[in-house]
Amino acid sequence: MLKQIFTPFLMTIAVFSLVFCGPSEETKEIQGKAKQIIGSLPEKMPGSENDSEKLISLGKKLYFEKKLSMNETQSCNSCHNIEGKSAGVDNSPTSTGAFGKNGDRNSPTVLNAGFHFVQFWDGRAADLKAQAKGPILNPVEMAMPSEKEVLKRINEDAEYSKLFAEAFPNEKNPITYDNLAGAIAAFERTLVSQSRFDDFVKGDFKALSKAEQEGFKSFLAAGCTSCHSGNMLGGNSYRKVGLVNEYKTDDLGRFNVTKNPEDKFVFKVPSLRNITLTAPYFHDGKIPTIEEAVKKMAFHQLGIDLSDDETKKIVSFLGSLSDKNRTN
Repeated sequence: MLKQIFTPFLMTIAVFSLVFCGPSEETKEIQGKAKQIIGSLPEKMPGSENDSEKLISLGKKLYFEKKLSMNETQSCNSCHNIEGKSAGVDNSPTSTGAFGKNGDRNSPTVLNAGFHFVQFWDGRAADLKAQAKGPILNPVEMAMPSEKEVLKRINEDAEYSKLFAEAFPNEKNPITYDNLAGAIAAFERTLVSQSRFDDFVKGDFKALSKAEQEGFKSFLAAGCTSCHSGNMLGGNSYRKVGLVNEYKTDDLGRFNVTKNPEDKFVFKVPSLRNITLTAPYFHDGKIPTIEEAVKKMAFHQLGIDLSDDETKKIVSFLGSLSDKNRTN
């Protein structure tokens, strides 16, 4: 009985203390480190300042356009689902293409992708525009046989003639494969997520729970920022998977692009933003849960064995990086 009476009372006191007395010194210290070491995500992606509403609108239509696949079953959204609360992925180990065959790598989220320094796990595309050109012509993914066939389909649709002309008003022949990819990239540059972590960094001390703050401290203490750094917590460097302890994989990673022996098993470091929404994990999609992913990363990349308690703390922090509009 006493517990039932005093628990709500104590919770009220705690809330009163935070609202009227301000954050604790420890919380202010944690917020200061979060601001200094990570920072908040910018509101707009690089290059978006040049994107018109007409260009973005065309790009959105193309992003969902199944005519861009050979049998008209796949769109960009098929593997990078952004509808509803989906976080820009299909949550499959590897994605199924137009004719039922699966790719050999996990589809990364399209959310915030324009902040990455390169695109794809192996960095073979320099930017969103270059990335958008790849899957359409990939025989496993959308399986279109040529740029010419893609443009033929687009030209057969009178609505696209109008939309391309409006999006590229200064071009005599605006329907080109380059412009198609550029429009998709413009739409993708609008897919910026904002999280409670960003609110915390900007000074909302109530945005993160005590457990999430403790998780951030554990994240720093474990050395996770040696790879997952900057306001994207990744997406800005390459690392060998299995840097300290071997991670068994047949995928040679960036070596397939550069043919440099030093690039064997090297991949782009994924961003941790929205990471708790984008299971399964790693380039091969073989790790089903975020808890296992955190433990394995600590072991293979840092050479440490995290306890279940430390893992739980870090996962709690990682949840604060999710888009507020895509969490339940």
